[in-house]
Amino acid sequence: MSRELHVSQKGNIEGAFQTIQEAAQIAEAGDKVIVHEGVYREWVKPVNGGKSNTDRIVYEAAAGEKVVIKGSEVIDSWENVKGNVWKVTLPNAFFGDFNPYKEELVGDWMVRPNPYEYTLHLGEVYLNGKSFYEARTLAELDNPVRRETAEDAPWMQREEALLHPEDSIYQWYAEVAEEETTIYANFQGQNPNEELVEINVRRSCFYPAVTGRDYITVRGFEMAQAATPWTPPTADQPGLLGPNWSKGWIIENNIVHDAKCSAISIGKEASTGHNDCTRTHRKPGYQYQMEAVFKARQIGWSKEKIGSHIIRYNTIYDCGQNGIVGHLGCVFSEISHNHIYNIAVKHEFFGYEIGGIKLHAAIDVWIHHNNIHNCTLGTWLDWQIQGTRISKNLYYENDRDLMIEVTHGPHTVDDNIFASDYNFDNIAWGGAFVNNLCCGTMRREPVLNRATPYHRPHSTEVAGVTFVYGGDDRWFQNIFIGGTKTYNEQSLNGTVDYNGSPSSMAEYKEWLIAAGNGDNEVFELVKDPVYINNNGYLKGAPSYEKEETKFSSKEDPKAKIVATDDGTYLEFYAEDGLFDLEAAVLETKDLEMVRIVEAAFEDPCGNPIVFDTDYLGQKREPGANIGPIVGLQKGQNRIKVW
Repeated sequence: MSRELHVSQKGNIEGAFQTIQEAAQIAEAGDKVIVHEGVYREWVKPVNGGKSNTDRIVYEAAAGEKVVIKGSEVIDSWENVKGNVWKVTLPNAFFGDFNPYKEELVGDWMVRPNPYEYTLHLGEVYLNGKSFYEARTLAELDNPVRRETAEDAPWMQREEALLHPEDSIYQWYAEVAEEETTIYANFQGQNPNEELVEINVRRSCFYPAVTGRDYITVRGFEMAQAATPWTPPTADQPGLLGPNWSKGWIIENNIVHDAKCSAISIGKEASTGHNDCTRTHRKPGYQYQMEAVFKARQIGWSKEKIGSHIIRYNTIYDCGQNGIVGHLGCVFSEISHNHIYNIAVKHEFFGYEIGGIKLHAAIDVWIHHNNIHNCTLGTWLDWQIQGTRISKNLYYENDRDLMIEVTHGPHTVDDNIFASDYNFDNIAWGGAFVNNLCCGTMRREPVLNRATPYHRPHSTEVAGVTFVYGGDDRWFQNIFIGGTKTYNEQSLNGTVDYNGSPSSMAEYKEWLIAAGNGDNEVFELVKDPVYINNNGYLKGAPSYEKEETKFSSKEDPKAKIVATDDGTYLEFYAEDGLFDLEAAVLETKDLEMVRIVEAAFEDPCGNPIVFDTDYLGQKREPGANIGPIVGLQKGQNRIKVW
């Protein structure tokens, strides 16, 4: 029989628990845990899971009440050392068996800051909710370094200044002894005992201690300030919030922020590998990651046991590595209507596993209607992105919007607005790009030193492995804008980088036969086919040389995203000639099967994908304008997009 279990700190509800964990100890399938207003400083570790999608355990904030779960504790016993520098000394027992100021921030593919003589840690100090930077030395606290340029912070990914360089002078430093931990901090003239000062002491806010806690719903909470570790695909991937290698979670309507590394994790667990490259230096991380795929299969990585999560209507911001992260455990999931921003922009540390959304092995994952901006990388999809659809998302003011890496398709990118200067790293093949607005550049590269897996359709079963030669892409009815800054030789506007590729499978086979007899060496001589037609190229964006139907213009549409208090708008000037192109309502039958995987573009149930609605959900009829928004008007447009 299902129950309602109430949690209240005020003691005004009969039978209510004082902590969420008390309820989590006994909640069973069918139960609902209702948490009432307050700040709960605890790590909730559900003991049980639900039994099915209709027989779950639900944790939710009481209607109309603000419930905050924090991985931090308030510290109000600071002692002034000198000037702006204060200290507090705490017994190590205060932290229990996890001391974030002792735990190093380290792992596979993490780029440690220069100079290499010092390390960063998982600890954090917050002044009125704002996180500090960890100082390199105790002496640095007297004269904090304002880290604004690549010279000051050589581990930064790009040569731009920090988004908020003035914040980098708020710093902390810790000394951990056998019995106690002393934390020093520069509060820049403020008295920390008169302000809200918190330090993180817990790794997570809501995360099971063991795997296999299925069918749990988490809704309506604010969660913040957890000392989450670096989460590469070759390690345990704990987040501030997440299911820990389970199935069927729904995470919705939450505000999640200030995770040291990752906010929401739907990733792998430790038994399939945990930073083995960094720990042993025996093999590259690539090899350990390949092994993790097969180890995961041996412990039950399948649609029946893992994944199928829903993450929707959350606000996620101010995290050091990822807004949403996952390897293997993210399969068959849906990520929609989330607002994700300010991810990995402190540039206190950097590595090759970052993004507003960073997923590996996102098989049959649907990422749609998200607003992702002001991130070092908006979305990074890596390895085994098969059956994945990225649709109707808004990207702007990111260093890069979307990266798809070492994967073989089929994956679909449709009806998105890519409004940053740098739109794509297309280090893959076998993609379909339909009805997008692309305001920036794209970089393409083959990868001939890392063979990665592909799968039988809609399954985790591995069908084979191969390298990425590039090509085998489809570009239909997109709008490209030229004239944006290029960041390297491969970062180009438009589709000109596909020049020299055959324009159909028939032509590809002709070229292949003409290359002579042989095996691998013959295939290496011929570029993969590409399917490119009916695109618009504005502001001088160059096109693929064999594109038959297109519109090209040197006019500047002055496209930009404008965020206001009442919403976010796309401004776009549409010249008359753009409407000479008439969009078809494309579907699976119009997209050639991908060459290597030999799989069709279709939804997770094997049904055709029909691109019959635009970014705003409006019906797309034959003959409409190209691009993500049906109903563009000639001349100036101002369209609310969020």
